[in-house]
Amino acid sequence: ESDAGDYTCVCGDKQSTAALAVHALPVLFKEELKNEEVQEGASVSLRCELTKAAPVQWKIGSKMLKASDKYQMRQPGTTAELVIHDLEVKDA
Repeated sequence: ESDAGDYTCVCGDKQSTAALAVHALPVLFKEELKNEEVQEGASVSLRCELTKAAPVQWKIGSKMLKASDKYQMRQPGTTAELVIHDLEVKDA
């Protein structure tokens, strides 16, 4: 999208200008989240891969998760990862 704009070709005192519009492709899941079964007290890593880097939000049900000692969020490139520490039965 940052390549969009007016481009001009100049030759002496003549020029030609064209407008370039770039339509963004939608972000899709290249690799989706997978179901996990983990023992109480352990940690789990949930990850998915997107077709391009984009901001993500993590939720449990309708509750938005925020980074804390329990929830660690990383997003290197196109991979989004949520690590949940010290799992409790209520985290299911």
